[in-house]
Amino acid sequence: MAKVNLKNIDKSFGETQVLHGVDLDIRDGEFLVLVGPSGCGKSTLLRIIAGLEDTTGGDVYIGETQVTDVEPKNRDIAMVFQNYALYPHMNVYDNMGFGLKLKKTPTEEIKQRVEAAAEILGITDYLKRRPKELSGGQRQRVAVGRAIVRNPAVFLFDEPLSNLDAKLRVQMRTEIKKLHAKLKTTMIYVTHDQVEAMTMGDRIVVMKDGYLMQADAPLELYNRPANKFVASFIGSPAMNFLDVKVDVKDGIQFSNDQLHLKYPGSDHTGLQKYAGQEVTLGVRPEHLTLSAAGEGIEAQLEVSELMGSESYLYTTVGEAQIVARVQGAHQHKTGDQLNFRPQFEHLHFFDLESGARID
Repeated sequence: MAKVNLKNIDKSFGETQVLHGVDLDIRDGEFLVLVGPSGCGKSTLLRIIAGLEDTTGGDVYIGETQVTDVEPKNRDIAMVFQNYALYPHMNVYDNMGFGLKLKKTPTEEIKQRVEAAAEILGITDYLKRRPKELSGGQRQRVAVGRAIVRNPAVFLFDEPLSNLDAKLRVQMRTEIKKLHAKLKTTMIYVTHDQVEAMTMGDRIVVMKDGYLMQADAPLELYNRPANKFVASFIGSPAMNFLDVKVDVKDGIQFSNDQLHLKYPGSDHTGLQKYAGQEVTLGVRPEHLTLSAAGEGIEAQLEVSELMGSESYLYTTVGEAQIVARVQGAHQHKTGDQLNFRPQFEHLHFFDLESGARID
C-alpha cells in the first residue's frame, strides 16, 4: 500500500491547458473517486499518476518516492481499463499471469497468485476459457484479476464499468468495494457517473475544466457543496436553483416574481451580507414538500413520473425548471398548479456571480 501525492500538476496539449495546478493528497489505503463531466481532466490526471502521460509541470509522489519521470512499469501500480484489454488468443489463466511471466516470476508463484485472485473474484471455473467465451462482467473480473496478481501499491481504475449494462454495473460496484475492503490497497477510480462516485468512494474529487472543485467525503459533498457546480453535479435528480433577492428588514426574506419566502431565524450572517442583492437559492428535489395553495413556491406541472414508491414532478417556476421528489403516487395532470414548501434547514445559497457557497 502507498499514499499518492500530486503537487501543482499542470498539463497542456499544445496551446490547450487541460489541468491547472492540481494539488491532491491521497491517503494510504483510501478509495478515492475522480468524477466530473467529459473533458474535465479526470482521466488525464489518472494517466499522469500511471505514467502514461507526462506532466507539463508539477510532481507525482507514490509513497515517499518522486515518480514524475519514472516509467509506468516501475511505479508499482496496476491499471484497469475501460475496454478490458485482454489478449483474445490467451485463456483467462494466461491473461492474468502474463505480466508476471514477463517479469520472469517463478511458475509456481504465478500459479499461486492467479488462483488466489481467481478465488477472490469468483472466476476459478473460467481459468481455461478465452475472453470470447466470457460475459462482459466476467471479462471485467479478469481485467481486475490481472491487476490483483501484481500485488501493486496502488490500483487505478479508468471508467471500468461503462461498457456493462445497468444491472451488471451495480453488481460490479459492489464487487470492487468488497475487493477494496479485503485488500485495503489504495485505489483511485475515475468515472463520469456521480451515482458510482457517491456509492463507492471514501472520498470524492469533483473536477471541472481541469480544476479541482472540491475533495470531500460523499455526504459532505452532498450536504455542503463548495459551489454551485458541485451542487448541480452531485445528486440525481440535480439540485434546483432559483435566483432570489435578499431582504433583511423584517427577518431574512427572499423573493422574486414568482415566490416570497421568509427564512426562519435571523442568524444567517452570510445572507445578511447580501441584503438588497440577488443570490442563488438551491434546494434538492427531496427537500420540497407538497403544500396547500398559496403557500411556499407556486409551480406549474409539466411532467409527472411515477416511480412506484415515489414520484418525480417536473415543474416550471417562471422561467426556472424545478423538480420535486415526493413520496407516493400522485395523479397530477400537465398544467396543474402545485405548491411546494421547502425544508428550510436544507436550503443552500450561492453567490450569483462566483457560484461560491454562502455560509
